[in-house]
Amino acid sequence: MFPERFSNLPPYAFPRLRSLLDHHEPGGDVVHMTIGEPKHAFPDWVSGIIADNAAGFNKYPPNDGTPELQGAIADWLKRRFGADVDASNQVMALNGTREGLYNAAMALCPETKNGAQPIVLTPNPFYQVYMIAAISVGAEPVFVNATSASGHLPDFTALPEDVLKRTSIAYMCSPANPQGAVASEQFWRELIALAEQYDFQIFADECYCEIYRDTPPVSALEVAQDMGAAPETVVVFHSLSKRSNLPGLRSGFVTGGAESIKRIKQLRAYSGSPLPLPLQKVAEKAWADDTHVDENRALYQEKYRIADEIFANVQGYRGPNAGFFLWLPVENGEEAALKLWKETGVRVLPGEYLSKDTDQGNPGREYIRVAMVAPKDEMQRGLIQIRDCLFA
Repeated sequence: MFPERFSNLPPYAFPRLRSLLDHHEPGGDVVHMTIGEPKHAFPDWVSGIIADNAAGFNKYPPNDGTPELQGAIADWLKRRFGADVDASNQVMALNGTREGLYNAAMALCPETKNGAQPIVLTPNPFYQVYMIAAISVGAEPVFVNATSASGHLPDFTALPEDVLKRTSIAYMCSPANPQGAVASEQFWRELIALAEQYDFQIFADECYCEIYRDTPPVSALEVAQDMGAAPETVVVFHSLSKRSNLPGLRSGFVTGGAESIKRIKQLRAYSGSPLPLPLQKVAEKAWADDTHVDENRALYQEKYRIADEIFANVQGYRGPNAGFFLWLPVENGEEAALKLWKETGVRVLPGEYLSKDTDQGNPGREYIRVAMVAPKDEMQRGLIQIRDCLFA
């Protein structure tokens, strides 16, 4: 009586981590460095906007986002990327981008591709919603390893033609979670050309694009528009969780071609949960304001400098170009995470909990993911304990 398609799912990463660690006592004061939940202060005007618009909780919010919020998003896309979109038919507000990344596949993935089961490509390691979206629409998820040899980005262009002919969607995360690698303009150009050649869509997850070391990451949207690519080729997702330290707001958006957004909106009208009006007002202000984003980025850039100093003599260390994770090489991620917990109380995530076994191996097995979201002093203490415990 239950669906078989979900019967072989592995435990989600964090319950799996609890099973690994929680029956052991921590070796010191606990330092949480597992989940990517921003801890920097959110803008001080957030609470006031919610209070001023509290009456909006007494109304059903518009499914697509208010015109003012859609306009603020379109203005930000123009300001940040030089991309032109029609706010009314190319932008939809989301209740967090995970919802959008899932429902876009539901709305846009065809039942067959060239007479066969469709394929959904995903980087490996990957954000877990990519895999479950593929399974939910009856597609075959194909995991494309992103390793140090490939610059921690997946090489979709190396896939065999029989795979590409069946591909309907390629998820791509840049800046990458967990490795912090950034797709270059040339990477996007090659992937967009491949998508047009084989008639598939790119779902570009760009939620970490405002946290970077030196150079602002490019967007698939701006590259596609510069190339003159078909508007439906690229569907792009953004969030306020990382950009504005508002993970609890559950606010993001999706943009793409008018036909794709029309289909996503239609499905969401039946099954979605729109953002409450007071929270849409906060989101409108957040997308219109860049000052708090610049201040937040500066905090992470200081954390990059601290991490680089602490791990300067660790073989294989590579500081992230963007995002707020360290992807640290170890002999075995599970063993390293357990040793670290038992000896220091620092809690990190084994890399294999974010990746799948493939014919080319599991690209996360020899890594741990470390979230640099704690206050600076606490984060620094945790990083020193990691270094001294695992790399001394």
